[in-house]
Amino acid sequence: MNKETFYSRMPSPIGELTLVSNGIELTGLYMRSHVVKLKGWTNSDAMLKSVSTQLKAYFDGELRAFDLPMKGEGTEFQRTVWKALCDIPYGETISYGELARRIGQPKAPRAVGLANGSNPISIIVPCHRVIGANGTLTGYGGGLPRKKWLLEHEGGARRLI
Repeated sequence: MNKETFYSRMPSPIGELTLVSNGIELTGLYMRSHVVKLKGWTNSDAMLKSVSTQLKAYFDGELRAFDLPMKGEGTEFQRTVWKALCDIPYGETISYGELARRIGQPKAPRAVGLANGSNPISIIVPCHRVIGANGTLTGYGGGLPRKKWLLEHEGGARRLI
């Protein structure tokens, strides 16, 4: 198992992004507002080139679905939530309660919200597509203005209050 961690930074319309990889899979995508400890990591734009290329195409409106090997570290429940996030189509939003129902945990919307907030691969694992049951924007690790921007970019903001 590869123990080395690689990172790269890239500009985006929502601010600088930090991309993280174990050399095989994408393991993190963080916004400037996230605290990322880079000590001991290797800066490698080449290692994360396919990720930055797909993100650029997404931000340019040319890509709606990512095709990247990914592995977010988390509990089994968190990974179940993150997998379900990837099933939310581009430009659509769902509530935390609906996401809980989709994973067979209809009484766990708060736990789903916590797992959503722990998503280490933002944008690509689209946690921004989950909104409050009444259609309002609710928490987002990158900040609500970024969440709103992402939803407007995808055309999903038409359903927001």
